[in-house]
Amino acid sequence: MRLRFPDESGVTVNLAPADIRKEGSAFDLPMALGLVGCQGTFFGKILDTHVFLGELSLDGSVRSVRGALSASLAARDRGIKNVVVPEANAREAAVVEGINVFAVKSLPQAVDMVNAPESFKPVAVDTSQMLAEAGQYSVDLRDVRGQMSAKRALEVSCAGSHNILLIGPPGAGKTMLAKRIPTIMPPMSLEEAIETTRIHSVAGVLDASRGLVGTRPFRSPHHTISDAGLIGGGAVPRPGEVSLGHNGIVFLDELPEFQRNVLEVMRQPLEEGSVTIARAALSVTFPSRFMLAAAMNPCPCGFFGDSTRECHCSPAQIQRYVSKISGPLLDRIDIHIEVPAVKYKELRGNGEIESSACVSGRVLRARQIQLDRYRGEKKLYANAQMPPRLIRKHCAISGEGEKLLETAIQRLGLSARAHDRILKVSRTIADLEGAPGIQPKHLSEAIQYRTLDRTYWA
Repeated sequence: MRLRFPDESGVTVNLAPADIRKEGSAFDLPMALGLVGCQGTFFGKILDTHVFLGELSLDGSVRSVRGALSASLAARDRGIKNVVVPEANAREAAVVEGINVFAVKSLPQAVDMVNAPESFKPVAVDTSQMLAEAGQYSVDLRDVRGQMSAKRALEVSCAGSHNILLIGPPGAGKTMLAKRIPTIMPPMSLEEAIETTRIHSVAGVLDASRGLVGTRPFRSPHHTISDAGLIGGGAVPRPGEVSLGHNGIVFLDELPEFQRNVLEVMRQPLEEGSVTIARAALSVTFPSRFMLAAAMNPCPCGFFGDSTRECHCSPAQIQRYVSKISGPLLDRIDIHIEVPAVKYKELRGNGEIESSACVSGRVLRARQIQLDRYRGEKKLYANAQMPPRLIRKHCAISGEGEKLLETAIQRLGLSARAHDRILKVSRTIADLEGAPGIQPKHLSEAIQYRTLDRTYWA
């Protein structure tokens, strides 16, 4: 097919409404079709019932664009049931129910689509199969030798969606443990997968061959990242690492090495589950409901408290090192757990090691208890999200538990927020056990996960 550019010396393209800023290459294909239509080439009448998007290369081929899933969802919300996208974006856009997605490879093929739509069949995908195929992890918790207390803390953390801080010497396995957190979290639901895929699509990091993010995201930004890189930003706001980690994990390794202002901007997403980026012309809110996992050495050299290697740091150096993490941010981390160096016998042992699937089963049962408990509460699915009114309702403790908690608060000098965190973690530990109420042993374990306050921050 030979397509001619209009003979007029100039062509004006009006992208209305004018007050909404347009950016990206997705408008290439619809603008080209508009120019083709000026020549009387179109015989079909489907333009009012179809959405077109795609980037055009110089040879007329249609290339992939960002945000195809979001465009498909927006079309459905506006009652438009047909979307024409580049072939590379077809699987991504087709996961939306109630939408017919058509894939095109070139501009001439798009023109054929307009003139003879009956000759094109919509792309069919099995979302359940896509989710199953994309939900496979390449790592497993059984890869980690020893570290039973740390593994238990990870299980509690995932069961209640609690933020966690791993503290230990270099080589103890902190990063290895953190990378396996997604494998013991509940599997992604289709709704969560679509939410996460939308963000990755807009950011341009989606794997087009899969078309759907089926595993819990694990984002591990380097400590040199800027606040805009972590939270999001730019002249045209784009999602940052906390949004790319939506429904998954954001892992901050070497936590004290991050700039203090970078860490402080995490307060909003940690508390609200979203982040708002305001610019002069517009304001954009990205979802950022994630579980924070962080790791750090106990001191600059890394061997403070190690029984086998000597620490050469002075108390003042240690204090300066750990004080880089502000108290308010630390209070938002529910669990602090020591990760000591692994002993030789544990490294070489042949005993059976529990797999991620076994731990995930217990986590899933605890999460189901929480879903039943918070049924009817808007945007509340885990114990870590309990507001004060629900803490008082669901975290009642006995007289013995009251004495235990009071003693811990006074001796450790914990804040009111830390008090609430202990109760939330206690509720999660009870849920893992299937206990209807919080018992003193549940409180004792939860308090144990705050003793690092006394060790390092007292």
